[in-house]
Amino acid sequence: MKPDIKDIGREELSARFKEWGQKQYRVQQLLQWLYGQRVSSWEQMNNLPKALRAHLNEAFTLGTLQSVRKQGSNDTTQKFLWQLADGALVESVLIPANPALYGDRSDRHTLCVSTQVGCAYGCKFCASGLDGWKRNLSPSEIIEQVLSVERTHNDPKNKLVNNLVIMGMGEPMANYDNLMRALKTLNADWGPNIGARKITVSTSGLAPQIRQLADEQEQFRLAISLHGATDEVRSRIMPVNRRYPLSELTTACEYYVERKGKMITLEYILIAGVNDHPAEAPHLARLAKRLNAKVNLIPYNKVEGLEWERPTENAQNTFTEAVQQDGINVTLRREKGHDIDAACGQLRLKTERELKSTER
Repeated sequence: MKPDIKDIGREELSARFKEWGQKQYRVQQLLQWLYGQRVSSWEQMNNLPKALRAHLNEAFTLGTLQSVRKQGSNDTTQKFLWQLADGALVESVLIPANPALYGDRSDRHTLCVSTQVGCAYGCKFCASGLDGWKRNLSPSEIIEQVLSVERTHNDPKNKLVNNLVIMGMGEPMANYDNLMRALKTLNADWGPNIGARKITVSTSGLAPQIRQLADEQEQFRLAISLHGATDEVRSRIMPVNRRYPLSELTTACEYYVERKGKMITLEYILIAGVNDHPAEAPHLARLAKRLNAKVNLIPYNKVEGLEWERPTENAQNTFTEAVQQDGINVTLRREKGHDIDAACGQLRLKTERELKSTER
């Protein structure tokens, strides 16, 4: 099968153009069409010679994502459900920043990107892995989520997406090589040019890959999907903790902080009766203090078919205050998409089940 053109970096394209006897400035023209104009067909690249476009068509595909569903409005959190070439479904979520001072609309948007179809890590509270793991996304399929959202904005001169968080469907670090290739393109000045410090990679706790990320040249940020600050709690809801317990995870995070000199983020979904008791707060605070990390507390988004519940607002506030008592930088994130199936994998799961029911 032909590779997608967005699976290929600039150096590889330059080598291919040299083989074809093409001038090197044509490479930059091609990249501008792909990542500046975000075109979806060879025919749109009208300043490239027809012979070159024919070569490109023979050597590469130019894949795009098909929009299946979109939930939310343009000034709120928006969830996109995309269909890939093989019919698989993945999700992306566009999150606006909080309103700026004095009520002005913020122009900053964060896109949450998926890296796998399904997930093999089986976190007990998550919809992404309910139907198991299907496959990794290619670099181009990761990149295309950004480009497809930008196309909905329909303004090539102005970027909509300013920040990326790699914490959608799947475990990003389990698709490490494809993810790094995609992120290096998204970060490149010849690509979408999203700053490395505005790209955050999340993991449920794959310690070896955290060390790999620490050794990358780019300054990508790190977030840990923690959700439990003791091995007892974490192992109950996150099977990955049995392979990489907190002691090993913490050591890997310390290595990242030492190498990068960057603050990491501990993501902590508050689940009623599981990890939201104030007695858990000191464990979380100690870990955050050891890593000099900030903490994002996220009230659980209810998933149909799972037993877990969202804590009351009073319980959320009590837990937040208990962590803050130790001087930890804590944010309690409320209602960013709770009403649009925004938990990872919810919209995909809902749509797949609806499609299966209509086929019977």
